[in-house]
Order: sequence, then C-alpha cells, then structure tokens
Amino acid sequence: MSPPVDKALVARGYVLAKQVTRHHAKSFFFASYLLFGLRRRAAFALYAFCRRLDDMVDGDDAASAADALPVRLARARQRVAELYLPMPELASRELGPPADRVKGSEAATPWDAREFAALEHTVRHFRIPEQPFQDLISGMEMDLTKHRYATWEELDLYCYRVAGVVGLMLTPVLGCSDAAAVEPAADLGRAMQLTNILRDVREDLERGRVYLPAEELAAFGLSEDDLRRGQVGARWRSFMRFQVERSRAYYARAAAGVRYLTGFGSQRMVRLMGAIYGDILRDIEARDYDVFSARAHVTTRRKLALASAAMVRPAAVLPAPQGEVRMPLLPTGAGG
Repeated sequence: MSPPVDKALVARGYVLAKQVTRHHAKSFFFASYLLFGLRRRAAFALYAFCRRLDDMVDGDDAASAADALPVRLARARQRVAELYLPMPELASRELGPPADRVKGSEAATPWDAREFAALEHTVRHFRIPEQPFQDLISGMEMDLTKHRYATWEELDLYCYRVAGVVGLMLTPVLGCSDAAAVEPAADLGRAMQLTNILRDVREDLERGRVYLPAEELAAFGLSEDDLRRGQVGARWRSFMRFQVERSRAYYARAAAGVRYLTGFGSQRMVRLMGAIYGDILRDIEARDYDVFSARAHVTTRRKLALASAAMVRPAAVLPAPQGEVRMPLLPTGAGG
C-alpha cells in the first residue's frame, strides 16, 4: 500500500518546480502556458528533476565535490527506485525489482524533499515508467568520463540519454500511452539536444568538451584545432549544413508523432516547443553558421509569433512530414 500523500508538501514542491523551470528553461516555461492544471505542474516537476541532475554534474557544487559525484549519482538511482516500490509493474526491467536496489545509503542527493514529493505525485498520477529516469542518470554518468565523441553513434546515444528520454517521461503527462508515440517523443529530445550542441560549440570548448563527432569533423576536413580558432570557412559551413539538416530530420520525425497526444493543449505545446528550438537553427543559418562570436537565440518577439501561429494554425507549426523522413548521409571527400 502506498504511504499517505502529504498534500501540502506536494503543493509546495510544485511551486518550487515552477520556479526552477521559470529560471532555467525560459523556452520550455513559455511553451508550457499551452498546458493546463496538473499536466502543466507535472511538466515543471519533471523539468526540475532533470535540472537538479544536470546541476549535480555541471554546477559549481559538483565542481567542488567531484570525487563524490559517482556516489551521489548512485544515490540518485536509488531515490528513483524508491518511487517504484509501490509500482513494480512500471519499474525498469533492465535493472530488476526496485526492492532489490534500494539500500540504506545516506549519500547526498540534489532534490529538495518538497520537489521530490511533487515528482513522486507526478510519477504515480501519470504512471510514468522508471527506465527513462535511469537512462537519464546514465547520460549524466557519461558526462563524468566522456568529453569527446568519435562517431555519431556515440553522440546519438548521449543525446538519447540526456534528452530523448525526457520526451518519454513527458509522453504520459501529455496524454498518450500509444507505443507509436515513443520514438517520435525521443526524436524531439534528440533534435533539441543536437540543436543545443550546434549552438554551444564555443561554450562547450571552454568547458573542455567537444560534442561534435570527430569522424564527421574529419569527413569535412576539420579538426578540434579548427574549432578553437573559431574560423567560419567553407568547410565549416558545409559541416554545419549537414548537422542542421540532420537536426531538422529529427524534428520532422517528432512532428509525425504529435497526432498521438490527446491531452488538452498537448499537441500545441509540443509543436511550439519544437518550433522554438528549431528556430535556433534558423538563427544559426542567419549568422552564416558563426556560432563562435555570439550565441544563436530566439527573440521574445519571435516566440510570440510562433505561439500565435500555434494557436491559430497549429498544423503549420512543426508540420508533419509528407512521406518518409530520411537522414542525411555523411558525404565522402567533403573536406576536398
């Protein structure tokens, strides 16, 4: 039997999660206005969970206690498992029964008890499976040890773990249990993460990280030293065109799954979120692929225009593809 719910604790947790989302995820917070009631609060609770994990790895607190990070991430896995003690049918099949994974560790975790109470309420109400949460932690673990990616396959796994799984967490909240929605939901996360990577090349370099696959850079005659020089030449433009095309293919795949969402406002919210992030690619193109001298972004005015379109002509915002979506093929001899 589930323990009684502390309604005051849960309510306060949702308020805190909303504050975290407003502060750290302005585009997501903006798009969330198209959701209502518990669906909107649940989206905040899920974002706050993801943000705390991210801060654990990348934040100042993580930097000051790096040696403790693996222990803290292991404790995070246990905390997630605790959520599924009363719902073993939703627990990770890969990791086994949650009762076998919950131990008496006192290692620190980044969650305020109120935020975690809101997360627990969200998970139980919408019956969100455990595996995406555990996969997200695996993505955070990758960031501890892996600062370079040799191939797209390696980066794709990272994008799935740190962003694709967020789409899987949100899918039940947005009113969908159809298995056909799983891949499109993950593809939207992949598209958004790849967009972030293309936008943040300079910032990632400053943090000692390169998320662009070395194999693909080499195919266009580029190296990590070229990235450090920040020169925007013909080879870099060709490389970025390829990456932008790939990102848009993932947005198109995601758009094909929007029809499966049945929650009030959910389709418009997902279309708007995809459109806002996809518009970063447009700004990158407008800057002639110069992501070194300034950060590509979407203005508030542009967001409002996209929101208006999502309300009036939703099918035109993140439109569904006509026919099969094909991923671009890596060219040979591109570096010429």
